[in-house]
Amino acid sequence: MDEPGRVSALGELLEEFSRAQFRAKDVGAKVERIEQRCLELFGRDYCYSIIQNPNGELCSHYPRQIVFLEYESTEDDKHMFESTVHVSKLQDLVHRSKMARCRGRFVCPVILYKGKHICRSATLAGWGELYGRTGYNYIFSGGADDAVADTEVAEDDSVARNGDSQFDKVRGHDIKLLRYLSVRYICDLMVENKKVKFGLNVTSSEKVDKAQRYADFTLLSIPYPGCEFFKDYKDRAYAAEGLVFNWKQDYVDAPLSIPVSMTRHLNIDWREYQSWDLVKQTQNYLRLLIHIINGDDNSGLLVHCISGWDRTPLFISLLRLSLWADGMVHNTLDPAEILYLTVAYDWYLFGHMLVDRLSKGEEIFFFCFNFLKHITSDEFSSSGRKARRKSSQPRDPGLTLEDFCGLKPRDRGSPTSLSSDFSVITEDSPSAFGNTHCDGVDLINFGAQSHAVWKKTHTPSPQMAVWNRASEDHLLQPSGSEARSSSSSSSNHSDVFLRPGSSPLEVPQRRHTAQTERVSRLHAVQSIFLSAYNTTIGLRTVPASPSGAISGLLEQFARGVGLRGASGAV
Repeated sequence: MDEPGRVSALGELLEEFSRAQFRAKDVGAKVERIEQRCLELFGRDYCYSIIQNPNGELCSHYPRQIVFLEYESTEDDKHMFESTVHVSKLQDLVHRSKMARCRGRFVCPVILYKGKHICRSATLAGWGELYGRTGYNYIFSGGADDAVADTEVAEDDSVARNGDSQFDKVRGHDIKLLRYLSVRYICDLMVENKKVKFGLNVTSSEKVDKAQRYADFTLLSIPYPGCEFFKDYKDRAYAAEGLVFNWKQDYVDAPLSIPVSMTRHLNIDWREYQSWDLVKQTQNYLRLLIHIINGDDNSGLLVHCISGWDRTPLFISLLRLSLWADGMVHNTLDPAEILYLTVAYDWYLFGHMLVDRLSKGEEIFFFCFNFLKHITSDEFSSSGRKARRKSSQPRDPGLTLEDFCGLKPRDRGSPTSLSSDFSVITEDSPSAFGNTHCDGVDLINFGAQSHAVWKKTHTPSPQMAVWNRASEDHLLQPSGSEARSSSSSSSNHSDVFLRPGSSPLEVPQRRHTAQTERVSRLHAVQSIFLSAYNTTIGLRTVPASPSGAISGLLEQFARGVGLRGASGAV
């Protein structure tokens, strides 16, 4: 697919995503194109089998064709291998285990890293759900549009009527699936031990299983705020720095619990977790997950929250993009392709309720991709060592202000438009920009031009047609000077800082003569996302600043997309 086609496909995906939640039993032509595109992108680098979920028979908010990645393989050598997976056995395990977890969202492998499966799911179902999932959904969703969802397993409620022996059986199937996938580590993002609605325990979790059925697994309780907290993020003008969750709320009863052996080499004071802001907490949890998958050569990882469609895709998506930026997964995909894959598969096809979240201002989806600028440093690298820099390649932070200003005016778009495709306006200031003259920063063209610059500076040599692990020495991480706090990383990646009623501040100077592959890849993904998001969804309006409605709106938008300084940006 050519460049315009990729941009169009991403736009179509976001429009469909923001229109309605995915339901496997309600699929039209647009959704079919999204599904096929995902299969095509997975097939570039992997041989895979399909877990069939027609009409949502296994789970109504899981993909109709669930991809089970078997091993890395290019198109040329796929014929050299035979499948090692007994798909019928896997399908049977999934069918038997689906009742064990909330909303039927069973343990599902989604990333293959060095032969290990990184999986996602919902938390364990409680008695309330086992006795009637239809009624449970009404209670759990508060009567929202999901009240009629997941009725496909209602006929199986009889398994919960015969006491603890049947409960053992249901969770026993879940454990068999985990073992089949060689999962050893279970990371629970819930801030509760059990989810309580109207005084009823509607879900449980492995960490409080009374029979200790999950004692053979390494359980990590890493409580992370739910989607409701991200309304505060939006209300603070999309500024996550300084935004700290209130851990003293009555329903919060799950403490952070991590085996000491898994924390020794991270140089993180986990006792301070309740004082971390949203940036630091997300960074530290991601570092922990990367440390886990690098510390065991044989065992996989499960990440889950309650329903598995907000916090879970946040960390699954960050993991996929971080590993891709290091050249460890999806080696042949470019920034636009990996962005499409993670938005479509990790978020949309696994049921994230974007429409509902946007209506409530709970913008966890936007946070995920705007957060990429905070994970560019070496401490997030999965390669286990610092890589050399490419002295032959210029630094490429996506599309810099200088690059943008070098474009012809017609390529930049209107500098004064305040339509849905509006630009961030700056005042001409020779003192701020030297000899550079720039009418405005058009965020629509920003992403497309950033990808064009990335493609131009990352043309493979004749000896290197695609990225692969043999070229690991060429996959570069940031130098020590890049490994800064969340606040400094924000300022490093800002191109222009805006203040209402004032001239732009001085543009940060280039700090390096070369940039790592990891940094440029993540910058490219973020830029493409911001451009596509702006043209299809856009940031929700927040209260205007005292200096005026227009300048206030521009200020909030500049903060949200990282064009503002460290004091007020994510």
